[in-house]
Amino acid sequence: MNSAIVLLFGVAAMLCGYIFYSKFIATKILALDNSRPTPAHTMKDGIDYVPTNKYVLWGHHFTSVAGAAPIIGPAIAVIWGWVPAILWVVFGTIFMAGVHDMSAVWASMRNRGQSIGSIAGTVMGTRVRSLMMVVIFLLLLMVNAVFGVAIANMMIKTPSAVLPVWGALIVAFIIGQCIYRYKMSLPIVSIVGVVALYTLIYLGPMFPIVLPETVMGLPDNAVWIIILFVYAAIASLLPVWMLLQPRDYINGLQLFVGLILLYAAIFIATPDIVAPTINTNLPAGTPPILPLLFVTIACGAISGFHGLVATGTTSKQIDKEEDVRFVGYFGALGEGLLALGAILAATAGFATFGDWQAVYQKFGDGSIGAFIDGGATILNQGVGIEMVLSQTMLTVMAALFAGTTMDTGVRLQRYIFQEFGEFYNLPALKKGVVATLLAVGTCLLLAFGAGGIDGSGGMIIWPLFGTTNQLMAALTLMIVTVILLRKGKPVWYTLAPLTFLLIMTVFALLLQLKTFYTDGNWLLIIMDIIILIATVLVTFESLSVLRREWSEHKGKTNIEP
Repeated sequence: MNSAIVLLFGVAAMLCGYIFYSKFIATKILALDNSRPTPAHTMKDGIDYVPTNKYVLWGHHFTSVAGAAPIIGPAIAVIWGWVPAILWVVFGTIFMAGVHDMSAVWASMRNRGQSIGSIAGTVMGTRVRSLMMVVIFLLLLMVNAVFGVAIANMMIKTPSAVLPVWGALIVAFIIGQCIYRYKMSLPIVSIVGVVALYTLIYLGPMFPIVLPETVMGLPDNAVWIIILFVYAAIASLLPVWMLLQPRDYINGLQLFVGLILLYAAIFIATPDIVAPTINTNLPAGTPPILPLLFVTIACGAISGFHGLVATGTTSKQIDKEEDVRFVGYFGALGEGLLALGAILAATAGFATFGDWQAVYQKFGDGSIGAFIDGGATILNQGVGIEMVLSQTMLTVMAALFAGTTMDTGVRLQRYIFQEFGEFYNLPALKKGVVATLLAVGTCLLLAFGAGGIDGSGGMIIWPLFGTTNQLMAALTLMIVTVILLRKGKPVWYTLAPLTFLLIMTVFALLLQLKTFYTDGNWLLIIMDIIILIATVLVTFESLSVLRREWSEHKGKTNIEP
């Protein structure tokens, strides 16, 4: 199959989803209304609650949610074949991810910008809130610890990416000052910022940066991990307009330009997909496609982490209610487009099926490496960018996605600790500095406590990321469903996705539990059981609330059958 045809199908389908389906959800289900003031105005504090231009906020939401996961997951999942991966990404984005992100922002915006955990307490009670906080904490711990390791590995593997990745921080800081302090024209600032970032990418191969193999007894990857978390701690305490927001915005533009270049290269070079349509000759030890496909590709089809960002930071910056459609749905669509590019890079970026097969020798192979190497080959053949520069550009793309997600993740984890302080009346936890130190400390404890001196402990719990992530998406949709039911709105557009996700998640957790037991991995066994128990308890609590609400509203509202 020619990759250009597949790309055209995917892009066209997603754009139709935005034009038609998102408009239906925004107007008929969520009833977005610009006359209602948003928390960004009613609770404006200049730090977390800041009215923001919808294009700038789209950049924040898109790059915060689109970390390395929409590259890693799809580039691994093609081992089952490219057709299942493509279909799940395209239709998952249209009917699940877009609705999830948009409705999560809406639910938080209508509840004073509260996080999804706090909304759960308001809508379903304190028991559901407590259980959800456990799941949220574990998910953020996984994201932050794992992405720290992933970025460190990319810095080591591709030294030419170090300069542009860290130089982007300086560019973002300057952009923040230009937009908010000096009120400069957004289009001009955007163009200059993108040019500056791509100039850094061009200079990267000329000035590669390599750390010594050991620094004060620590290996280079451990040093990078520590540097990353020190930066993330500082960034999480700064006002969003100063670094987080402009960094996400300009990165979003730069990353979208990179994605356009990759897409253009595919249309010009039109490489054939060499991977099997559906792989019937799977390597030994590969888990079954059902349900593992739907948790291996989480980000890029639907992701619970999006709900944490949507209710943790995005909802606090919505200027007008109707901006929710563009920021939420189109933000999710952007991640779907990235996942689509990752699939094509990992299946059409190889010369022959034998070359592809040599990389995908067991489940878990491919990943970011297949995206970078395969994508670089396509860029070289399609638009003539030399291999080293192409690899640098794609590495920077992946690292910036992961970095912006890590920035937001640490800030969200700080919010969680502060909410613990509010909920249990612990004054020390309410302080931003203390909560940030605890957020970073738990991640470093996992990284170095479980992984030893190299700080790779975060990767130990990575196998549970997909299931925990999808569970969080289902729980977010469950809360939105209850809110819609109470408002007399049709609920099938959220109820159907959450039912599907709950079934797939519980199925996957049970299968993984068996695998962890066979491998004797007691850490993952315990975490799997905790997540499984939380899932069952929250589901029963939620079903009870849904049944009660349905009974109370049946016959009194315009709920569709």
